[in-house]
Amino acid sequence: MNSGPDVIDCRRADYPKDFLFGVAASSYQMEGSRFGGCGVSHWDTFAATPGNTARGENGSVACDHYHRWPEDLDLIRNAGLDAYRFSMSWARVLPEGRGKANAEGLDFYDRLVDGMLERGIKPFATLYHWDLPVPLADLGGWRNRDIAAWFADYTDVVMRRVGDRIHAAAPINEPWCVAWLSHFLGHHAPGLRDIRAAARAMHHVLLAHGRSIQAMRALGMENLGLVTNFEYAAPADDSREAAEAARLYDGIYNRWFLDGVFKKSYPEEVLAGLRPHMPEGYERDFDIIAEPVDWVGINYYTRKLIAPDGSGQFPALKEVEGPLPKTLMDWEIYPDGLAFFIDRVHRDYAKGLPIYVTENGMASADRLAGGAVGDPARIDFLNQHLARVRQAIDAGVPLKGYFIWSLLDNYEWALGYEKSFGLVHVDFDTLQRTPKASWHALKEALRSE
Repeated sequence: MNSGPDVIDCRRADYPKDFLFGVAASSYQMEGSRFGGCGVSHWDTFAATPGNTARGENGSVACDHYHRWPEDLDLIRNAGLDAYRFSMSWARVLPEGRGKANAEGLDFYDRLVDGMLERGIKPFATLYHWDLPVPLADLGGWRNRDIAAWFADYTDVVMRRVGDRIHAAAPINEPWCVAWLSHFLGHHAPGLRDIRAAARAMHHVLLAHGRSIQAMRALGMENLGLVTNFEYAAPADDSREAAEAARLYDGIYNRWFLDGVFKKSYPEEVLAGLRPHMPEGYERDFDIIAEPVDWVGINYYTRKLIAPDGSGQFPALKEVEGPLPKTLMDWEIYPDGLAFFIDRVHRDYAKGLPIYVTENGMASADRLAGGAVGDPARIDFLNQHLARVRQAIDAGVPLKGYFIWSLLDNYEWALGYEKSFGLVHVDFDTLQRTPKASWHALKEALRSE
């Protein structure tokens, strides 16, 4: 194929016949939490607290995917994409987190899944993408061990309704964000900065994952996976201290969740700091955490340069600005990190299981001009990362799919609506969708020949 600023250099013929190209999105970022009887989640209350989100923005309307889903699914189909990785809102299905289900919420996911199938789109479902019902947050949320049982019950409710039509499912998106980012760093709901809360959330999120897998297996579901996010941790300099700091960061961010599911253990260097705060008897939960999965999902965006911060307080880490080109999120563009994690997951954990790149993409300063949106930086980003995907397949890795984050510009959590990850531009005043140059390039790349 000819390369250029508006061309995605891939052809279906270059990939195995069962390889899937898809897009990913999430419920709170897309649907609009004020519609359809959705309950209040801790993201609604977090965003309502001054200072937590850019300009106080929230997901109450978001992209109004709740009403506009047919148009959005048409965008997926018309681009020639094979699959849609979407999430279901716990608060929409069970407004109280437990008990009586919201019929409107279940009906919505019924329509959404059927709409995908009618368009030849494979549904990849995620049970939880961060919108915890407030009544459960009031009971301690991810700090409370009971959340594993609550989550299993929710899984049963929603998958009894739609599980017979789901192509693939994973319980929880990005457990590091659910636990560490939200309970130790405080950047996401519930906005805590507490090592004890973080240690318990780090364990309970995996226990909930295992209980959810069990619940779906009990319904006869197959093709169930684990989706974790990864950041390549590089030492900021050549010192031993920086190397140790990078390894600790890697342990917290990357290996903790894989080790728990595939090795029934946690990295010792991380436990050195968290062990005093872990739930009593946590070791007895590993048989549930390690329930077998059928595939592994890799969410990858960037690398970080890590150094010790000199504080002496665990984890005593700091990020150092790197020299590489950056996205609008100020994240370095480092496609070799994706190649590294594909290899690591295949070699050290999955042991022959299928692997999907379940999220990869970039935020850029996209502007609508003359009815079009040019985003050459995104096209270049996709080309660089797809080249690593192709290399992994050529090396014999059972890599089965690549999902771009995201279908639409949407609510980027605490950063509000100005960080644009979408293949499709959204005017958040009118909610009009405009496919970007990257969407058109992808359509051309994926067309049947």
